[in-house]
Amino acid sequence: SLIPSHFSLESYIRGWSGLQVSFSTFFLNSFVISLLSVAGNLAACSLTAFAFARLRFWGKSFWFALMLGTLMLPYQVTLIPQYVLFFKIGWVNTFLPLVVPKFLASDAFFIFLMVQFFRGIPRELDEAAMMDGCSPWRIYWKIMLPLSVPVLATAAIFTFIWTWDDFFGPLIYLNDMKTYTVTLGLRTFVDSSAESDWGGLFAMSTLSLVPIFLFFLFFQRLLIEGIATTGMKR
Repeated sequence: SLIPSHFSLESYIRGWSGLQVSFSTFFLNSFVISLLSVAGNLAACSLTAFAFARLRFWGKSFWFALMLGTLMLPYQVTLIPQYVLFFKIGWVNTFLPLVVPKFLASDAFFIFLMVQFFRGIPRELDEAAMMDGCSPWRIYWKIMLPLSVPVLATAAIFTFIWTWDDFFGPLIYLNDMKTYTVTLGLRTFVDSSAESDWGGLFAMSTLSLVPIFLFFLFFQRLLIEGIATTGMKR
């Protein structure tokens, strides 16, 4: 029958090493992009959220509304200008277009999520720290971040899952098979000349779910806590 052959050990072996490039390369590329994206989002979005939630500066309401407005822009609207920009600076066919925007606080959803969480932390902690001579940077590093582990974990989990599952971004910017992610690697099993390896495709599709499942399994408590407490007064 078809089902046993698709999920046999032979399918896993053939899917892992039967291509021109080992599937382990695709896994490694996806891990690198996903982990760098997580680090970039946590660093940049938390800094931006701290500024909106705790600092006073000219036009803060306007810039915050403008940031929220970017949530309404479909990705396809900015796709062509971004591609032209990355092409002109020579970033196409590298990981940079997929990673660098994360370090520039490009995900407004996570900024908004963290702003709501930071606003729930009592301002008396900031005032006490300032009386002790703490700078805004030290307040962010020593007070806000340690108290914000749940929302940071929430942002990390969603960033990892969305980046790992992303197909459109790598499809646009990655052309060399050695730079493919898992999602692009799965595409290589399908051939228009009727030579598709369905057994290898199903086997590698199953393996591609394992990192997401483990990531969610280890951090699900923090994820639920982060969503449940966002926006609540403490």
